Amino acid sequence: MRLLISVTCAALAAALAVGSGFAADCQHGDFGTWLEKFKKDAAAQGISQKTIDSALSGVAFDQAIIDHDHSQTVFQQSFEQFSGRMVSRDRLRKGENMLKRYASILDRIEERYGVPGPVLVAIWGLETDFGVNQGKFSTLRALATLAYDCRRSEKFRAELLDALRIIERGDLTSSQMIGAWAGEIGQTQFLPSSYVKYAVDFDQLGHRDLIHSTPNALASTANYLKSYGWVAGQPWTPGSANYAVLLKWNESEVYSKTVALFATRLSEQP
Repeated sequence: MRLLISVTCAALAAALAVGSGFAADCQHGDFGTWLEKFKKDAAAQGISQKTIDSALSGVAFDQAIIDHDHSQTVFQQSFEQFSGRMVSRDRLRKGENMLKRYASILDRIEERYGVPGPVLVAIWGLETDFGVNQGKFSTLRALATLAYDCRRSEKFRAELLDALRIIERGDLTSSQMIGAWAGEIGQTQFLPSSYVKYAVDFDQLGHRDLIHSTPNALASTANYLKSYGWVAGQPWTPGSANYAVLLKWNESEVYSKTVALFATRLSEQP
């Protein structure tokens, strides 16, 4: 789920004014001082010292993450521009191949969650080009950097805690947590908070691994959509109830309309 940035000065001021939260801790001292305080807070939240040490030892502030955060422009494109680029002939061909390759898995997922294969494959293709481009950033370093920055510190502090919980329950190791610059993980790009809530062990190998397991990634995506009200057998075109669910995946109209278009074209293939 790609993270959309729309923070007004008023919203930021309100976040920084929350007395009971942790927003006031952003940029309190240097990054090292902030991180040590965060480690104590994580321990108080029930995260084991072993997990804290393995995940956060050596984590450093990364200015490149902040630069990415402040320069997002993709959703300034029109639907025609974005969909024309993203739903290319090559990506449609790859999507058709993935529908065939994972047909039996997609059928089982639809039977359990009610979400059809073309929708899942469309999201998969748009998010990471079918698992090829999952990102090259350390999830822990990215989240720690964004939590330290004052723009949305509370949000990313919570995401960093959930990243530690993913490690704690054995789904991924800290070294495996490599993803997008804003902390999204896996073949369909779950933020840690959604990973904790909706990731499933569909391949029954004992881990909710959404990076290496395509069945887990697709089933977890279906679980997410079902949890937000996806109705089996109903359309997903703009204006439908299922389209409203796609907006829960990504609140951008441009993005969600592109998912719907891609899924429709995939469903029309013989």
